Amino acid sequence: MPNLQPYADPNYFIYLLLALVPLSIGLYFGKRFVTYEILVSLAFIFLIFDEGHYVNQGVALIIYSIWQFLLVWGYISYRKKANASWVFYLATALSILPIFLVRLAGAGLFHAQLSMLGFLGISYLTFRSVGMIIETRDGAAHDFHPIMFLRFMLFMPTLSSGPIDRYTRFAKDAAVAPEREKYIDLLGKAVKNLFLGFVYKFILSYYFGQIIYPYFQGMAMSDAHHGMVLSWWLIPVAYSYGMYLFFDFAGYSLFALAISYIMGIESPINFNKPYGAKNIKEFWNRWHMSLSFWFRDFVFMRFVFLFLKKKWIKNRNTVSTLAYFVNMLVMGFWHGLTWYYILYGFMHGAALAGNDAWIRFKRKHKGRIPHNKWTEGFAVVLTFHFVMLTFLVFCGFLDTFWFHR
Repeated sequence: MPNLQPYADPNYFIYLLLALVPLSIGLYFGKRFVTYEILVSLAFIFLIFDEGHYVNQGVALIIYSIWQFLLVWGYISYRKKANASWVFYLATALSILPIFLVRLAGAGLFHAQLSMLGFLGISYLTFRSVGMIIETRDGAAHDFHPIMFLRFMLFMPTLSSGPIDRYTRFAKDAAVAPEREKYIDLLGKAVKNLFLGFVYKFILSYYFGQIIYPYFQGMAMSDAHHGMVLSWWLIPVAYSYGMYLFFDFAGYSLFALAISYIMGIESPINFNKPYGAKNIKEFWNRWHMSLSFWFRDFVFMRFVFLFLKKKWIKNRNTVSTLAYFVNMLVMGFWHGLTWYYILYGFMHGAALAGNDAWIRFKRKHKGRIPHNKWTEGFAVVLTFHFVMLTFLVFCGFLDTFWFHR
């Protein structure tokens, strides 16, 4: 069996687009072939598993899906009768447990065999299931529809790296076929995204990721081997990695959106010119938007609401500052239990808190601080350079540069 990583080579698109032809014809004529949609999703999920581990990772996916199915079904059934906070927190913790164990195993802090649970896509499946539990708690999701839940969880185009959808939004799209005019418009957007995605991922991402970034890494490591604690080559390492990461991830997201559109689902966009942001908060409103909005709604806002409701801390500014650090540190831990992911989260938490402090300062001194196209341009440049600095931390190269020379 071939191993087909999502959107990694042209063969993947040939197989996938051919498989979607019957589904697309049905949508054009106003019909959804739900069984066929599920079978195609399962087939292409199966093909992303590592060669030689089809059975192990397939079993892990089945066990994981049953686990989340039972948790969500059980919590929705309970929520119709009661709303105890401890039940909600328990259901959320149990939903997060598999990915938590995988992260511990990956860091060598737990039984290594549990790393087999870490099939491609487990992180984003966790976002889907936990998000649905939270939506149920908030009253947005009321009923459990087993087939719709499985379609949502196993929706293949966005499984491996997002964008992260919400159950209520997905179910609205998936319940019926779009109008023909609407579907033709979606196909047009899909074609545009496919072409732009190819430019991003297979040209620009390749150029930065396979040529520029490795070259600067090599030059920096040469200085490291000569005993240098710092090297000026780390600067181009940061910027080349930042450009590679954007074009690779944005290209992937464009592909995911295109395939979603072909399947009649308007998955949320993930990138909106993030390197043109004027501050770090705006950056997170443009970068990996579905992830940042998920953390904003389900971590940051809930933390603020809980602390203010319980009056553990009465000052709103202090609560929001703590919430920024909690939010971004959780995001760092989600990426992995390594010092550079955690430091990356801390840096962005500090930047977000600092940005709010700056806004409060400007309001207090309104009219005394200039605001024009030059200050806005400076803000864009400053934000961009800060983001590149944090990407130097995020990429993990400093770990190699300092500790594995």
